[in-house]
Amino acid sequence: MNLPQPLAADLDFLRELRRDLHAHPELGFEEERTSAIVANVLQEAGIQVIKELAGTGVVGTLQVGNGTRTIGLRADMDALAMPETADRPYKSLVPGKMHACGHDGHTTLLLGAARYLAQTKNFSGTVHFIFQPAEEGRGGAKRMVEEGLFERFPCDAVYGLHNMPGLDVDEMAVVEGPQLASSDSWKLTFRGVGTHGAKPHLGKDPVTAAGTFLASLQTIVGRVVDPLQPAVVSACSVQAGDPKALNVIPDFVEIGGTARAYTPQVRDQLEQEIGRLAKGTAQMYGIEAYYEFIRRIPPVVNDADATARALGAARAVFGEKTRTAFPPSTAGDDFAFFAGEAPGCYVWLGNGPAIDGALHHNTGYDFNDAAIGPGVRFWVELVEQELKGG
Repeated sequence: MNLPQPLAADLDFLRELRRDLHAHPELGFEEERTSAIVANVLQEAGIQVIKELAGTGVVGTLQVGNGTRTIGLRADMDALAMPETADRPYKSLVPGKMHACGHDGHTTLLLGAARYLAQTKNFSGTVHFIFQPAEEGRGGAKRMVEEGLFERFPCDAVYGLHNMPGLDVDEMAVVEGPQLASSDSWKLTFRGVGTHGAKPHLGKDPVTAAGTFLASLQTIVGRVVDPLQPAVVSACSVQAGDPKALNVIPDFVEIGGTARAYTPQVRDQLEQEIGRLAKGTAQMYGIEAYYEFIRRIPPVVNDADATARALGAARAVFGEKTRTAFPPSTAGDDFAFFAGEAPGCYVWLGNGPAIDGALHHNTGYDFNDAAIGPGVRFWVELVEQELKGG
């Protein structure tokens, strides 16, 4: 892929920056070193910087010409609480933490675009470079919104990008409609009456009730939700009794899991139906059920107009290797909170083949440095097209 000279000349700097970020991962709301680097790079480029939004968030603003349109570009910065097992020169130096989702790459791409745009100034309007903390389940986007991100930095559209293994580095997927599912948690406690394991008739067994509930859980997706509407309900944690007391039927069983949907209607349905099944099971066994549904992240649904604009930029960069059909993911991303404040579009940048099968959140995962040039060029093209003449 041919790259404009200022970008081609910057690749070595960006590659070393990405690897430095990879070697020094920080978890959500702990990105002190990362945000300091981000702010410094932006300031050195002559970009106005606001720090400490949502603790460690950074927003850089670049205004050029007299154009009235304003867009936001978002990159997440946080790492994951997991060890890095692959042996590479820039392996994580922090035990139990690693960039297993490529956010080190996302941060680098947006910094590269900011440096290029500040140098060339080939647009007319305003772009906000939004460096978000705590995407990995700690609520960074929601907190930025609550702390006034879009009141202080109003946007006519907002865009997000994520690396995708399995797509070539010269490929991008830009698709209208649902891209990522809602990500919600649920918790359930069955309360029975504990008793001796040899005398179950003297108590009320929550373990057997839990078994019935777990066996019936998938009937929600299989027999209640519209078959044409994707949904996921998974039980991911079960806590009951003590393996050192195998002759005791416990008083409590605690179950927890996740629920995923692409529409508000199905999201509501999952909340209602898990609770209905829990309460019905409890009634059948004569015990009590305590149920809680925790709404965490809405679905990411690409706006039609914003998607059309992103698609134009992608085609200018990737040509025929721009995909307009790509399956949505049942993972979640709190970019959804940004897209709830302004028309949004979330695109997938190729990361090349999954090396040794390592996908996102794998201890061997790594962002592909070959994607830096194409990713930066996409961001630049998007700004120059959308803010052309204001």
